[in-house]
Amino acid sequence: MDPRDLATFAYGDRGSSNAARQRRRIALYLVGLVGIAVLYALAYQAALFYFEGVRISFAKAALTVVESFTTTGYGEDSELWTTTPVQMLLVSMQLTGVTLIFLALPVFLAPWVEERLSQTAPTAVENLSDHVVLAGYSSRGEALIDELDTRDHPYVVVEPDRDAANELHTETDITVIHGDPKLTKTLQAANVDRAHAVVADIGDEANASIALAAGHLDGPDPGIEDAQPETDGETQRPQVVTFVEDDDNAAYHRYAGADDVFSPRHLIGESIARKVSAGVRPELDGSVQLGEGEDFDIVELPVQSGSELAGVTVAESGIRERTGANIIGAWFRGEFVSPPPPDARIDGQTILVASGREESLERLKGLTLSQARGLGTKGSRVVLAGFDEVGTTVLEDLDAHVPTTVIDLRDKDGVDVVGDVTEPETLREADTENAGTVILTVSSDVTAVFATLVIRELYPDVEIIARADATESVRKLYQAGADYVLAVATVAGRMLASTILEEDIISFDQQVELVRIDCGDLAGKSLGEADVRARTGVTVIAVERDSTFLSDIGPAFVVEPGDSLIVAGTDEDVNRFNALVETD
Repeated sequence: MDPRDLATFAYGDRGSSNAARQRRRIALYLVGLVGIAVLYALAYQAALFYFEGVRISFAKAALTVVESFTTTGYGEDSELWTTTPVQMLLVSMQLTGVTLIFLALPVFLAPWVEERLSQTAPTAVENLSDHVVLAGYSSRGEALIDELDTRDHPYVVVEPDRDAANELHTETDITVIHGDPKLTKTLQAANVDRAHAVVADIGDEANASIALAAGHLDGPDPGIEDAQPETDGETQRPQVVTFVEDDDNAAYHRYAGADDVFSPRHLIGESIARKVSAGVRPELDGSVQLGEGEDFDIVELPVQSGSELAGVTVAESGIRERTGANIIGAWFRGEFVSPPPPDARIDGQTILVASGREESLERLKGLTLSQARGLGTKGSRVVLAGFDEVGTTVLEDLDAHVPTTVIDLRDKDGVDVVGDVTEPETLREADTENAGTVILTVSSDVTAVFATLVIRELYPDVEIIARADATESVRKLYQAGADYVLAVATVAGRMLASTILEEDIISFDQQVELVRIDCGDLAGKSLGEADVRARTGVTVIAVERDSTFLSDIGPAFVVEPGDSLIVAGTDEDVNRFNALVETD
């Protein structure tokens, strides 16, 4: 059973539980109302008979009770109410009716009012400090929120669109307020003067305005004293981080007061270019060096169809014995496994994550290259589909000796074929049949997925490298047949987490997160004793001690105080390791 299904089974859906309780309250109220009305009708019928000597039907008695409860009219039998017991019964009946009306308010009206109010996002947040203020909500912001949630770091989203804010408020657990983040009073309603950082992610011009508002606070705004808690009178300037779509605007953002300006699409373009260059030439590229002058690297190596490793299991590959490199993980069609099991089969969509000396990784690189792709005109040609900022960056950073055909929907400088990459005619015009790699940098993830399906069906041997804006599109692209996918949102989230939380992330664009972390409570323990991989999923690939990198480490290696551990793993694995070194 899926854990989420198990949680729903154990605890129930919160919304369904509230609705069920409301239905039970209404049912109990109606049963009680009917029961009390029946008892009063019987009592009234009996009182008239014993004290007034008058016989009436139960229906007539019930009518009098309903008229008394609802105050819609009564008194037509007043000539029969001559004795004190009957009169007192009528007084009790009337008071009971008024009480029941007031009791109906919380049962019927209050839940309705509460539901209406709960669907409206608040305009201020209280009792929040040392938090991240995220101005605008996007896939990049979603990735950052995931990073913050795993670290239990507080945050608030300031969403200018009312409907979007209300939707986040009612349908997610995200802390959100509605307001214009370009206004100082809105940022102060988000306790920006006590925030750790402000992240502006709306648009280039709006982000510059937000940087001005956040970076030049003059203290609490007199118009919102009631909207935020009292402070100690000191105004803290938060770290201001902005995004730019156009690199030319970065200077204006810094002039406006931004401490850091990010362009993740530009980084994605550079990363894709490195992957392509690594795939069409035998030299090792795209590696991550751990230290200055240190030749111990970590690299991702896509395994090409037709290479020596394609079609064999991890155990049969003999990578460690043949190359000296260590396989610290592998991506099998979008699923990361660390370490890969010995019986896992390597194919043309496997990406190996390896560590070792440069000469060892060079040998491993040779085993991953296909003669069909790595040599000749066919292997070196690239078809680039999509010519926005990512596409132009890819083209600029590609090896000058890699011939490239550019496809785009619009006719502009640098475009060779104008057309839709999802159309077979366009692909044929770009001579995709004789290309070794197709790079998809189209701005729509839906288009990228469909294009991947078309290309994989028409040209099963071509390598497909794709860019994805949303993290949820990564799995779809792998399922469609992509060989390698880089998500803009994931890169942006890692960049922000590293900058805001002051984490030393060595690589933002590698599929595996590489982080340098202080050893903390692991000091004095051996790696085998700490059992890091089994407890967290990360692999300790090196140790930095006194500015020296130690890569020849095993289970008996003892961590010393002051050591920094270089670990590799998924975001979740690294977060678990962070918790381990802090609390172990």
